[in-house]
Amino acid sequence: MKEFTIGPNDGGQRLDRWLAKALPLLPAPLAQKYIRLKRVKVNGKGAKRDARLQEGDLLQLYINDEFFDTPTPDNAFLRVDKPRLDILYEDEHLMLLNKRPGMVVHPDGSEQVNTLITHIQAYLYQKKEWSPRWEHAFAPALCNRIDRNTGGIVIAAKTAEALRVMNQKIRDRELQKLYLCVVHGAMEPRDGQLKGYLLKDGDRAQVKVYDKPVPGARTAVTLYRTLEVRNGLSLMECDLITGRTHQIRAQFAAAGHPLLGDGKYGRERDRRKFQALYSYKLRFAFTTGAGCLEPLNGREWTVKNVDFVEEYFPGGNHHEL
Repeated sequence: MKEFTIGPNDGGQRLDRWLAKALPLLPAPLAQKYIRLKRVKVNGKGAKRDARLQEGDLLQLYINDEFFDTPTPDNAFLRVDKPRLDILYEDEHLMLLNKRPGMVVHPDGSEQVNTLITHIQAYLYQKKEWSPRWEHAFAPALCNRIDRNTGGIVIAAKTAEALRVMNQKIRDRELQKLYLCVVHGAMEPRDGQLKGYLLKDGDRAQVKVYDKPVPGARTAVTLYRTLEVRNGLSLMECDLITGRTHQIRAQFAAAGHPLLGDGKYGRERDRRKFQALYSYKLRFAFTTGAGCLEPLNGREWTVKNVDFVEEYFPGGNHHEL
């Protein structure tokens, strides 16, 4: 319990607004709940949220200590009232999540609270499975990343062992991630391979594709197959042999078939909010021991409803391919 005395500058404020200012980490719905449960007392008594505070009032707050901390990126999860997660799978070591386009995976300059990792931390904290205040607590971590405007399956480790094992499996290519995308035109051949050399352009925040090796460029190989062609668009399935920044987007654009909705590498006039790209299938194929993750070996997860597939190729049976 912590006590506060209302000073002259705070007199006349509503109780709920004072709480929001004094405890910025406390989500508003939770603050309202605490007021209803009389875990917030004014002069020793419960009060309504719209009660006006007076100078000299004594507030007693029966609220967890962490909500009194100064906001930082590490405790941003406390500000999440109801985590928004699409969980495909969860056990004591790992989570598989379907990240929707538009959400960033980690805090950045534009967003600190509504990120995938922050919502995961809030979810586990509210389930009482994790708290940063526990001694030697392992902070949940992501094993792979997906761009803000791309959707797909993200792997989150709940334990240090799971993070170590999964990161090694990713490096050893013992899991397969398949992508769906929609490109302009029809690829020729329908099924094949895109190979090139990608060089980052930091000033423009994109990559350039070269046919031959150039200094600083990295090899990029993408296997693709055409699932359907309709109305000048092609639905493609892609398997990344290498995993480079913007690999699928840059390589298809360089081949003359940019992704639908890709304003950076394609056509701004598409007027689509997000590029049509989704990491829709994940398959575990371990060839060496996997420790705590061994039960995942041989299993596969697929996102069944990808918005651009339903929008541009309705009625197909693409996810069964």
